[in-house]
Amino acid sequence: MFSHIMVGTNDLDKAKAFYDRLLGTLGVRPARVDGHRIFYITPTGIFSVSKPINGEPATPANGGTIGFACNSPEQADSWHAAGLEAGGTTCENPPGIREGSAGKLYLAYLRDLDGNKLCAMHRIAN
Repeated sequence: MFSHIMVGTNDLDKAKAFYDRLLGTLGVRPARVDGHRIFYITPTGIFSVSKPINGEPATPANGGTIGFACNSPEQADSWHAAGLEAGGTTCENPPGIREGSAGKLYLAYLRDLDGNKLCAMHRIAN
């Protein structure tokens, strides 16, 4: 559905350590470093983190969320725990089932070290 997603960071080394640990819970290999950016390349898309090229500080998108697909609620919980241990902060409600027009979803939310809002999502079969 997307070609890539890129978020900004003010500290590339800290961002790499955070995302290597967080995305490792989803089976994603550690980032490839390319100058001022890091890339996580998977069969379903690319996630990247970059120092802003305009020289201004990185800031999170207001109202933005980046969702990562999970295979189970347990994987989403592992993702959430790894994110907290790597310095992220929990946001929204605690991990758990949400019901809505899209059906039942297991969701876990975090903010990364730069304040970007992240979500682990598992669709629960009806």
